[in-house]
This record gives sequence, structure tokens and C-alpha cells, in this order.
Amino acid sequence: MTQHRTVAETGSTNADLVLLAKAGAAEGFWLRAERQTAGRGRQGRAWVSPPGNVYASTLVRLRGSDPQAATLALVAAVALEEAVAVFLGASPSPVRRSAPPALSRREGELVLKWPNDLLLDGAKLSGILLDRVDDAVIVGIGVNLAHHPDLPDRATTSLAAHGVGVDPAAFLDVLAEAFARWVGLWRGEGIAAVRARWLERAHPVGTALTARLADGIVIDGLFDGLDPDGALTLRLASGERRVIHAADVFLL
Repeated sequence: MTQHRTVAETGSTNADLVLLAKAGAAEGFWLRAERQTAGRGRQGRAWVSPPGNVYASTLVRLRGSDPQAATLALVAAVALEEAVAVFLGASPSPVRRSAPPALSRREGELVLKWPNDLLLDGAKLSGILLDRVDDAVIVGIGVNLAHHPDLPDRATTSLAAHGVGVDPAAFLDVLAEAFARWVGLWRGEGIAAVRARWLERAHPVGTALTARLADGIVIDGLFDGLDPDGALTLRLASGERRVIHAADVFLL
């Protein structure tokens, strides 16, 4: 059973939930802020947080039989894609969904991009951030509903830019239900079903990607799926299959 709390403003919902997890917050608890003053993305990047978007975090209490904690990023991604699709489908002016040519970006469609992005028309719509404290994994999700930032290194978008108006509280209701259902599947049946759904909603195998590793190394290759634990696999020009566990990834 999920429990929601909304605050008008906070620094970071993930940071707040870390403290709440230490204090004993139960799995299924969601904290949403109407505005964040210190929102962050992966690798410490600032997450611009004006009112009107979704800034929310929840937690999963790990059990001994659970799959690897890091694979909760895939769980969050498939739940997020499912929730956004609900509202796109309800739009009075639905986004165009034409059949794409092979190996192209699927314009007008939602596309998952490893490790934590949901794209719409090739532009970043939302992101996911995982933090760990003791037996709890904090899952933070930001979704551009009404606004999107202008970033120098990537295209961004919002649902409002596609003519879709969504109330953040209503969005969170749908997202929380989807996330709880996918966590149940992840916990009960393992990562395989979640991984399969993620791959169905991702860019096609063979899509050209660039991976920028933390040490500055840049690797270009073709998307070759995910390994059984959810890591990205790239097929290099040499034919080598490279497994990527952490990187910034860009579509070429």
C-alpha cells in the first residue's frame, strides 16, 4: 500500500527520503515536492525544479532474495514510461506515432535510454536517480510536465510542449501504482520480465550510441541490448562486445 506526502518546497526529495528511510519509513512511501531548491540528477548535476513538474521519491526495502539493487533503475524506467504513456494516450491531440524506419529514432514515441532517461521525440522528458541507505534504495523521479530546462549538451522537452496538460498529483497517483506493480514483478519473478519490457520500450538494437565513462574515455558503438544484470552492451566497430556498467550515454 502506498502513502503519499506532498510539500510545497524542499531542497531535494531524495535527500529528505534518505533521512526518512533512516528513521524507518516503510516501502511504498512517496514524497513529492511542488518545488525543489537543490534538486540533483546523476553525478551531482543540478536538476532545475520550477513548480508544475513532478519531483518525487520513494523507497524500496531490500530483501535477501531480491534481484540486484541497481536493477531498480530498470523497474523505475518501465513504470515511468507506462505512466507517461497513459497521459499521452489521454491527450486530445495525441502525439504522432508513425512507424519509424529501421535503426532511426522513433519520433513521436516514448523511448527509454540507458541508464536513466525517458525521451520523447528524442528529447529528455524525465530522469531517475537512485540512492542507497542501509537496506533501502531511494528512487527519485523527475518528470517535465509543464516546463523543461534549456541544457547545452542535450535536447529537453515537456508534456506541455506536446499539448498535454497534466496535474503533478494525478501523475504521481498513476506512477506510484505502476511502480508498485513492477516492483512486485521484479521481486516475485526476477529481473528478466522487467528487462524484457525495458528492451521493448528502448531504441532498437543497432542504434548508434556514445558512452562517456567517468574517467573521460568515450566509446562509440551500436546498441546491443542489456546483459542479464541490466548493464548496457555496445557492439564496437572491431566487433568486440563491450559491457558498460556506468556512463553518460547519448544517441548519435
